[in-house]
Amino acid sequence: MRTVGVEEELLLVHPDSGEPMPQAAAVLDRAAQDDPGQLVFQKELFGQMLELATSPQRDMADLGAEIARSRKEGARLAGEIGCAVAALATCPVPVAPALTRHDRYHWMAGRFGTATTDWFVCGCHVHVSVESDEEGVAVLDRLRPWLPVLRAISVNSPFWQGRDSGYASFRSRLWARGPSAGPTELFGTPQGYRRRVADMVASGVILDPGMVYFDARLSEHYPTVEIRVADVCLRADTTVLVAALTRALVETAARDWRAGRPPLDHSVSMLRMASWQAARTGLEAELLHPVTMRPRPADEVLRALLAHTAAALADSGDTSGVEESLAQLLHRGTGAREQRSFLERTGSLRDVVVECVRRTQG
Repeated sequence: MRTVGVEEELLLVHPDSGEPMPQAAAVLDRAAQDDPGQLVFQKELFGQMLELATSPQRDMADLGAEIARSRKEGARLAGEIGCAVAALATCPVPVAPALTRHDRYHWMAGRFGTATTDWFVCGCHVHVSVESDEEGVAVLDRLRPWLPVLRAISVNSPFWQGRDSGYASFRSRLWARGPSAGPTELFGTPQGYRRRVADMVASGVILDPGMVYFDARLSEHYPTVEIRVADVCLRADTTVLVAALTRALVETAARDWRAGRPPLDHSVSMLRMASWQAARTGLEAELLHPVTMRPRPADEVLRALLAHTAAALADSGDTSGVEESLAQLLHRGTGAREQRSFLERTGSLRDVVVECVRRTQG
């Protein structure tokens, strides 16, 4: 069974006002004091952000337990220096992001200008193991039309700089301003993939392969494919749902490749349309069907996703868990819907942040 690891980016906020706090360095220092060899928490582009990374897991219950444990540990460390963690993909209240001191980040700020500030956003990246680069590229080619559905499930960023953006995932629209972000054309072979990455670096627009921010890419450091479309999810159980579906999509793609079934040859233009639609409405309206690229009700597209991955979900023992989690998600709503409900109830974006702090820790 393929292993799955998750990286979640969290906001550090004041526990009462909801204001972002640039305290990542202090949190990491406190974590290092407790465990000098800790690899769970890492710095990010801005000082108001903290990243957590799980170990590779095969069982979704184990993955969920590790995510919940890591979130609570992050909350404990943050609490010791007077702040809290919130699983928010954008910050609802106005903020001036504080760039982390690092040569790489300062290069990005100089190269990309004000777009760098727009990347004060938090995502969820899912790593799924693959046997080789050949299998990995075959998977990337076959995942493409299904990635917007994962985005629609994870949407958790309706607010930006004190206003409702009109999107369920405004994080993805901000992130798309980067020169290397978004869906890709078919690569065909590992050589085709590596050639594309090398050409992008040689252009001088980006610094190195680590700045190739495809929606899905080969990891530079692990034998995995890395899927990067999801917002950080408000609730840990949604993260597990995204991880389980991602693994099932990877396994299904690999089986299709081994069986000689070609990938769907959708254009990047249509894939961008599908991504935009998922970001705009999440699960509240229609999505573009991954096979036909025509609008269909979101619940119909979710059923298509379950049918497409049915064999892989059954073989990993994830069918009932995924179906139950999807039913719960549709009943209570996505993170974006919950945030808007908090605002309707409280009338305050600061209270939205404070409420999301509680949801982050379950």
